[in-house]
This record gives sequence, C-alpha cells and structure tokens, in this order.
Amino acid sequence: MKELGLIVETVAKCTTCFEFKSSCIDLGISLTRSARAAIALGLCASLLSGCQLAPPYHPPRFLLPDSYQGSGPFRQANPDAVQLPQGDWWTLFGDPLLNDYEEQLRRVNPTLHAAAETYTQARDLAAEAQSGLYPQIGVTTGLSENKQSLHSLYRHGPGGLNEDASNVVAATASWEPDFWGATRNRAHESKRLAQASAADLAFAQLSLEAQLASNYIALRGLDAERELLRQSIVTYQRAVDVTRLRTEGAIASGLDLARALSQLRSAQAQETDTRLQRDLLQHAIAVLVGANPSSFSIPSMTELKVLIPQIPVGIPSQLLERRPDISSAERQMAAANAAIGVSRAAFYPNVTIGLMGGFQDSGFNLLSLPNDLWTLGAGAALPLFEGGLRRAQLQASWSHYAQTRDNYRATVLAAFQEVEDGLSQTQRLTAETVQQREASDQADLALSISTKLYQEGLDNFLSVSVAQVQALTTRTVEIQIRTRQIQASIVLILALGGGWSAHDLPSEEQTLPFGPLDYHLSNTKVP
Repeated sequence: MKELGLIVETVAKCTTCFEFKSSCIDLGISLTRSARAAIALGLCASLLSGCQLAPPYHPPRFLLPDSYQGSGPFRQANPDAVQLPQGDWWTLFGDPLLNDYEEQLRRVNPTLHAAAETYTQARDLAAEAQSGLYPQIGVTTGLSENKQSLHSLYRHGPGGLNEDASNVVAATASWEPDFWGATRNRAHESKRLAQASAADLAFAQLSLEAQLASNYIALRGLDAERELLRQSIVTYQRAVDVTRLRTEGAIASGLDLARALSQLRSAQAQETDTRLQRDLLQHAIAVLVGANPSSFSIPSMTELKVLIPQIPVGIPSQLLERRPDISSAERQMAAANAAIGVSRAAFYPNVTIGLMGGFQDSGFNLLSLPNDLWTLGAGAALPLFEGGLRRAQLQASWSHYAQTRDNYRATVLAAFQEVEDGLSQTQRLTAETVQQREASDQADLALSISTKLYQEGLDNFLSVSVAQVQALTTRTVEIQIRTRQIQASIVLILALGGGWSAHDLPSEEQTLPFGPLDYHLSNTKVP
C-alpha cells in the first residue's frame, strides 16, 4: 500500500482533491504505479463497503393495553382479519351518490394530485442520492482555433507557431468509493423520506375522503332539517289561519294571532338559514370533487337514510401498522438515523478514483494512436481543522433524530386519543339518540294536546306556541344528533387508518422511479 500513501501525499499538494493533474504525475509517480494504486483502492473499497457508521435503528416500543377503553356499537376484531374495506371504506354507509363523489375526488382533486407530485419529487431525490453509488461516466469533445500574441510571455522564438488548432475527444470516468457508508446512508435517508412521503400521500387522501364524507353527511342532515321545517311551516300556517278566524270571530285575542305569526316567521327564517348552510356545504363538496361550484348541485333528500356502519376496531397494537401518519413519522425517524451515519463519515478520508482517456490533435486525425492520451489516478482528502464544523453537524444530526423520535411518540399518542375520542362519541351519541327520540315523541304529544285544548277553547295560544317551539327544537336536535353520530363513525374510521396498512408502503427499492441504466423517455414523467 505504499503507492496509496504516496498518492495521498501527492494529492495533498494539488490544488484540488478530486482529480489528478499532470503536475501530480510529474512529481515522481509513474502511470503504471498509479494504475496499481487505483486498483488497490478499488480492492479497499470492496473490502470496506460493509462499513456502517449509522447507529443501529430500533423504533421506540410502547406498552399498549390489550383493548381500547371505549366501547359501543363497534366490535373487537380478530387480529388477523381485515379491519375495513381496502381503499373504499365509504361504501359502508350505503349511499351510491357518496360513492360516486369519493371516486371523483380520487380522480380529479387538485390538492390530492399536488400531494402525489410531492411524492414523485421525493422518489426522484431518492434516485439522485442512489446515483452516487455508481461511477460517473461522460464524454467530452472540443474544437478550437487558437492564436497567441506576438508578445506573449515565453513565446518560442521567431519561428514558433502563432496560430494552431486543438481538437479533443475524450471519455471520463470517476468513482467515489463508499468506504464509510456515507453515500449508502445518504441513499437510505432519501429513500426513507420517500417512504414517508408515500405515507403522507395516503394520509392526505384519507383526510380528503373523510372531509368529503363528513360534509356530505352534514348536507344530508340539513336536508332532513329543511324537510322538518317545511312540515312545521305548513302546520304553523294552519295555526295562523285558525287563529285569524278565531280573532275575527272575537273568540281569540290579537295577542294569539301575533304569537302564531311570530312562530311562523321564525320557522321560515330557520328554513332560509338552513338553505344557506346547505349551499356552503355544497360549494365545499364541489371543490373537493374538482368541480366548479357555479355548475355543481346535489339533489335534495327528505330523510337522512345514511347507514351507521359496524366497524371492527381491532386491538391497540395494530394501530401502529394501520395509520399512515404513524408510518410517516417512523420513516422520518429512520431517515434521521441514516443521516447520523452521513455525519459520522465526514470524520474519515474521502477517496476518489478518476480515469480519463481520449485523443487530441491539431487537425482531424484524432483516431491516430500516437495522438491518444489517458490519465488514471486516485485521491484522498481529510480535513484537519474546520473550527468544529463536522462535530456541529454530527450533533445536529443526533438532535434531529431525537426530534423525529419525539414527534413519532407524539403522533402515536395523538392517534390513540383520536381512536378513544371516536369510540366515546359513537357510544355516547348512540345513547343520546335514543334519549332524544323519546323527548321528541313526548314533545309531539304535548303539541297535539295543547292544539286540541286551544281549538276547544280550553287553553290560550301561549301553550300551543310553547309546545310548537319545543316540538320543532327536539326534532331538529334529534336530526343533528344522528348526523353527528354518523360523522363520529367517519372520525373513527379516519382514526383507525381507513383500511390502510403498513404493507401498502413501498419498500426502499420500490421508491426508486427507475434503474441506473433506464433512460427510456416513456419511464420519465414529462409535464
């Protein structure tokens, strides 16, 4: 290895540490010995290619309970069973129009497409980092006509040439042996970040799908409220007509008529406000499905017929494998772990092997053997003093890893909170729906009795007005509670990952969009 030591010493005297100049060769190293040294470096590279400076990666372990604390109309699932329909969980609600809108969202939603482009860019960055493992090969050519000044320094006498051509064609190759795993760890970091981007894309899609479903359910709830208000307005109008006749017959006072009219106008105002809220939700749904709100409309329905699905929640330990945001946080932590290896490798020598060969001639006789030229060399660089730069970079890498680890823990805790929130909501809202339905039935009975007593002249219209308000309020609240109950199912599905699994995450090699020798334009995404 004497040649290697001599080359390292020679390269230190050169102006650059990454290529050999003829001045370096002139210092006493023969081309043959340089070739042997380059071969020796190649052998060293193969022997040291297994060097790994990144610390062993172990994700944090959590002590998880055997089951969730919340309960309700959701059964515990077999750990080996599929938890939710793979990719089309919204079909559980039994609404064909919602199914169509969800499929349209996947096809044309611009926000989702933008997230997909982010993943594409992350894959390209992974391929860029992976390219550092391979030799860099290129071809150079040059044609030039050159003239020197008659008074140039060191001009070769009166008979020297003042003008001449220089034509060169050459091939170059360089390779940076990955002795300390810096390039490999850089590639691992980029590929793991691409995996995180894939999980982010899945979570963005799931979030948009859940937002669309929630808005659609809210709109159907408003449809049911509007139908209730229309029926109430018809009833209130009849009450106004009856009260007006009784007032004209001096059977009732003008106060009763004023109360009846006030109740009617209040219901009409509520119906108008409900229409406004429905319009806003319809506009929001239009944007989610990639349609222009000005030309988009959803047909009205008179009842809230959406089903409340039975969702198997599984066991807590499965949640770590079924939430794309948890997988994203874990992959970011793994990428930060690989970055530590890159920072550690900066403390060791950086070795480069270069090769250049070609032909040079003053005319076009380039392929003549006497006009050939070639250079083969190797270099190594080791910074000796940088004012603490490398140590600062290493410490920053460790800090970034600790940050991603804490973010991972926070994401896991937040995920369990969301699941427990969803379970609590579904459980409480189920009981609340039953209780509110009983209250509505009693309010309807009170309204019927009050109306009959008023018509028979046994009570004034105040009792009827109070009963009308109570009946409308309880029925409206009943619809709103059922709407929230269905939306709580959507929240729980989102918290459980929407049928996604860590098995859907691409492997590190699958994140690469193409191979090192794949240059077909058909495999390259062109805007």
